[in-house]
Amino acid sequence: MTNRIYVIICLFMLSWSAFANSILIPMDDSQRNHLKAYGLAYFMLQKKAEVDWLLNYRGGSFLFAYSVDAETECKIRGISYETISTARVNSILNEISSPAVNMNVVRLEKIPRIAVYSPKNEFIQDETDAVIHVLEYAEIPFDIIYDEEIHNNALARYDWVHLHHEDFTGHPARTRWRESAILEYKAQEATAGKLGYANVPAMKLDIAKKLKAFCAGGGYLFAMCSAAESIDVALAANGNNLYDIADDDLQHTSLLDYSFTFAFENFVIEPPYNRRFSDINIGRGFNPSNTYFSLFTFSAKWDIIPSLLTQNHTNMIREFSGLTTAFDRTLIKPEVMILGENRAAGNARYIFSEMGKGFWTFYSGHDPEGHPGRGRLSTDLNLHPNSPGYRLILNNVLFPSAQKKKQKT
Repeated sequence: MTNRIYVIICLFMLSWSAFANSILIPMDDSQRNHLKAYGLAYFMLQKKAEVDWLLNYRGGSFLFAYSVDAETECKIRGISYETISTARVNSILNEISSPAVNMNVVRLEKIPRIAVYSPKNEFIQDETDAVIHVLEYAEIPFDIIYDEEIHNNALARYDWVHLHHEDFTGHPARTRWRESAILEYKAQEATAGKLGYANVPAMKLDIAKKLKAFCAGGGYLFAMCSAAESIDVALAANGNNLYDIADDDLQHTSLLDYSFTFAFENFVIEPPYNRRFSDINIGRGFNPSNTYFSLFTFSAKWDIIPSLLTQNHTNMIREFSGLTTAFDRTLIKPEVMILGENRAAGNARYIFSEMGKGFWTFYSGHDPEGHPGRGRLSTDLNLHPNSPGYRLILNNVLFPSAQKKKQKT
């Protein structure tokens, strides 16, 4: 009898698979591994499948046509999924289309070509770059490029470029606190000389301008930690060596041209012997384990891009520190959209805007699951498969795949 029941169950499961038309990847609290679900969406795009991103439906779920290969990948990757009928798909889409609910459907079609701006030598532990770490965990392919590749116009090969713990001011005084950074700076001096630059600051400024041009030309730029602050400091200084003047003169904002920056204005530069680049960064000193920042809720039917970038199973993200921990709200340009903030602390953590034909996102902090005192140790994402802080990174990774519509508000 037991064997007969087992056979009946197996036949039922096979018959259900035969009539199942779609696979739903829920992204609410029922999902066992949110991070790998993004990798599955990328995998399906590689297989030339159409993937629908259901904005605000069960935490921003994914929907695609059923196949045995897709179901097998869900099982291998440990991703929660539901096989559903055409009738159920139509019911979900009808629910989403209702003007009474804040939901929408975005079709993912293009496979984004991804690059991470990072040194490729023994002085940098790439696993401490949160984006490299989560791309590897989610099994999303990417290339590592650095100054020489960008100097030689490698950006043209990519849709999405990430910047992390980088000093675009190129000033050597900021590297004195860590021996490996001193060695890395010497390597940068060699690269600057090889490429014909007068010094490292000149090279970094040129790279910053090329990254800005990449974005303005239609690229997607995502920056975290010190890169999100130092690139604007370097662009505003525009080659003026402000660190050779008296400390008091650093407070004169007339020495900076804020029209060149991505996100910030009216900031002042800190002396180079400080670890903080400018007064943009106001987040250092809080206890990240006890404070949270919140995500804004946008209209999924009208403000599609910010809705896409804030998809999550919670709107509360535990704060985390970095060389640049949080952005001073008062120094953010008025046209920049704040996606996440700690209003009580007066800071923004997650911001976005358009530039020319492209888009950029700045996300403050170093590691969404990092803890003070742990140094540069890598996070084991097997312990954080549902990290809402890391989900924000992966929202940006899939952003170039979406059919884009500009926000109307």
